[in-house]
Amino acid sequence: MIDIHLFQHDSRQLRRLSDLEQIREFIDNPNFTIWVDLGAPTLEDDWLLHEVFGFHLLALEDARETRNHPKIDVYPSYLFFIVHGIKQETSSYNFVTKELDGFLGSNYVVTYHLEGFSSIDSVRNLITNSPAVMEKGADHLLHQILDGVVDLYIPVVEEFQEVISEMEDRIVSQRGRNGEILSEIMDLKRSVGRLIRISSRQSSVLYRLAHGEFALVRDQQLPFFRDVYDHLQRASLIAENYRDLVNGLMDIHFSVTATKTNEVMKLLAIFSAIMLPLSVIAGIYGMNVRLPDANSSDAFWHIIIGMGVFVIVLMAYFWRKGWILPELGISKYSKRRRKESNQRNLENEGEY
Repeated sequence: MIDIHLFQHDSRQLRRLSDLEQIREFIDNPNFTIWVDLGAPTLEDDWLLHEVFGFHLLALEDARETRNHPKIDVYPSYLFFIVHGIKQETSSYNFVTKELDGFLGSNYVVTYHLEGFSSIDSVRNLITNSPAVMEKGADHLLHQILDGVVDLYIPVVEEFQEVISEMEDRIVSQRGRNGEILSEIMDLKRSVGRLIRISSRQSSVLYRLAHGEFALVRDQQLPFFRDVYDHLQRASLIAENYRDLVNGLMDIHFSVTATKTNEVMKLLAIFSAIMLPLSVIAGIYGMNVRLPDANSSDAFWHIIIGMGVFVIVLMAYFWRKGWILPELGISKYSKRRRKESNQRNLENEGEY
């Protein structure tokens, strides 16, 4: 679908066209500003762009591809640029972008995309309601488009912070299975990596547009492009911090898993330590030899009571050491810590 906006400066009139052939005479005419938007273009549309605007076939070939990194190429009378917008289905666990290609000339902007862009729709509505936007020139129109593309990065970046905080709580509280949490962390890590990769390369494109490298971007428009660059640069820097936080999630996850494993091993060791002497006693009295009190009618109950006393003594010893039920334990270490804490509190009260 081809959508053409033609603004005439002397009469301040905006016209909408649908045929590229109609704008041949207006190209490079300073009295007109042209915006050509091609959504899901065909090969025939590519050839028309080549015929009408004289765009290089290699640039059109790059535009038709959908796996290009953000970049900007300089041609004698125009600029060819590639930026990436965010898809609607993007989430913190699956950062997905779509490609927006375009051409900037002295009095025209051509946008070329195979998928829909909400930023394109917003600028189209803005021009319909206020045609004077195009009066400021093609470079200002390009700023409006890129500003809409970059603005959608900010909500996604903010969502990463919420997801990372929620995942930290899940890891520490051990909610969820280890395999699921680890899989989510890896998805989040890959998503942050893609965000950093795209935003950093796109920042270089906007930096070149915002710092006067191209004559097609006038000096009075540079502050607007610098504002867009600053927004994307902020998102890129925040994403770099998120990469460190996600790596920290991995460390926290493995630490919590190791601690949980140690707790299980400790309980198993304590259980084994309790059962071992009981097994020895049962083994001794199970032998077919003469033993003390073995022929007594109450021998069974005497052995059971002895085992019970042995278990209670061991449990009390382990509890005293703080190895089981540490929150109820009164180990020497906890006593000393409590005494030191109370002493510090008294000293602080004395100072006040």
